Amino acid sequence: QVQLVESGGGLVQAGGSLRLSCAASGVTFSDYTMGWFRQAPGKEREFVAAISRSSWTTVYSDSVRGRFTISRSNAKSTVYLQMNSLKPEDTDVYYCAAANVQAPSVSLGGEYVCWGQGSQVTVSS
Repeated sequence: QVQLVESGGGLVQAGGSLRLSCAASGVTFSDYTMGWFRQAPGKEREFVAAISRSSWTTVYSDSVRGRFTISRSNAKSTVYLQMNSLKPEDTDVYYCAAANVQAPSVSLGGEYVCWGQGSQVTVSS
């Protein structure tokens, strides 16, 4: 059974940093492109970042590029999202997801086959 479990969310002041982690189990982690998405209640899901199987390629949304960094450790079956210079508009529930595609791209999430339960990130002004 494939399972993705996020951790590392919380409350931080604007300008601060957080690092999200997403640990995978029940899957050959290195077979999957991994992505991060975010969504607030009543809003559409928004792509944040994605990373290819080998970490060779990363893709970011315009809203986070230069502030967020996605990385992964295939040895630990874990993907990370380092979030710096956080803004109140970054407040959302953040989800990691796995896609059985070779190349990551800015996405609505349709190709992602497994999702984590979400981790709340709140940025105060």
